Amino acid sequence: MEIAPAPPDVAAAPDLQVVTTLDELREVVPEPHVSLWEKDIGRIDGSARTFIEASPFLLLSTSGPDGTCDVTPRGDPAGSVLVLDEHTLVIADRRGNRRLDALRNILDNPHVGLLFVIPGRPDTLRVNGTARLVRDAPFFDRLTVQGVRPALAVVVTVQELFLHCAKAFLRAGLWDPETWPDPAAVPSIGQMAKAMRNLDVPAEEIDAALAHDAEHHRY
Repeated sequence: MEIAPAPPDVAAAPDLQVVTTLDELREVVPEPHVSLWEKDIGRIDGSARTFIEASPFLLLSTSGPDGTCDVTPRGDPAGSVLVLDEHTLVIADRRGNRRLDALRNILDNPHVGLLFVIPGRPDTLRVNGTARLVRDAPFFDRLTVQGVRPALAVVVTVQELFLHCAKAFLRAGLWDPETWPDPAAVPSIGQMAKAMRNLDVPAEEIDAALAHDAEHHRY
């Protein structure tokens, strides 16, 4: 599959109207109703705990000491994220590519953002706080999945917690199969890896190797 060339650098266009101050930003987007500022409850209440324990998928956002950012997906069977108390939750670190992008960031900058997703639901739960890396604790046995006990976990101290409305997911039609693209119209991960890295390996071999690894080495 042929990959389209990159578009021109529109960021250099002379007529680009860049917003640089909060006052300029508020000229475009007025202040929200006071109730929206107050939606953060700063803790894990019973309803939030139920949401977290029903979520099999979350996004973990971190940033490095130089301000560069990273977002990584985390997935496990629902209930795998442990809620220890109103301000503490635990996310197992599962087998991956060993780059440790998020974990290295946490060592330098503990501030993290989490977005919990439940399949079929358009609303999400946002959690912000600080994180620590833990290599063992009494709760590690509870993090075991398919007989594999993790070697590391991310322990998050919750500072902010609030719901995010459904508009983004509804605009995307995320859970509506009729809006999903034809798989043949989007390059496979093997095709993308081959193009991005100029690999001298058939894309089909890359796809097969990655599929085998995902199937047999999840944990």
